[in-house]
Amino acid sequence: MRFIPTKVHGALDYIVGIALIAAPWLFGFASMGGPAVIIPIVLGIGLIVYSLFTKYEWGPFGFIPMPVHLVFDIVASLFLALSPWIFGFSGEALNVWLPHVVVGAAVIVVVLFSQPEPANARGRAATA
Repeated sequence: MRFIPTKVHGALDYIVGIALIAAPWLFGFASMGGPAVIIPIVLGIGLIVYSLFTKYEWGPFGFIPMPVHLVFDIVASLFLALSPWIFGFSGEALNVWLPHVVVGAAVIVVVLFSQPEPANARGRAATA
């Protein structure tokens, strides 16, 4: 059951992108450096960039189809959620690794419930 409209998903993309970039400072682990800090920043920037190029209400340069965007989301979120174990910082304090896992898992849930096409595209397909 996909009940999250692409308009809401798009707004969340930019909010989560900014939050990922700010996460090392928001959660107090910026000083540790390394992958724990670099990964959320790079993924946040990446999320904002591919959102700008997605064919949905929030994509001003839209040419990436929404289903492809959702695949990017899943891959990036799995990487984010697993990164504490992949890069060996799962033994650090909770404020270091838990945000990676929680945000990664939360985005996967959002993707599973997000509509794969904007409402205007679905409407055109139904009338065609």
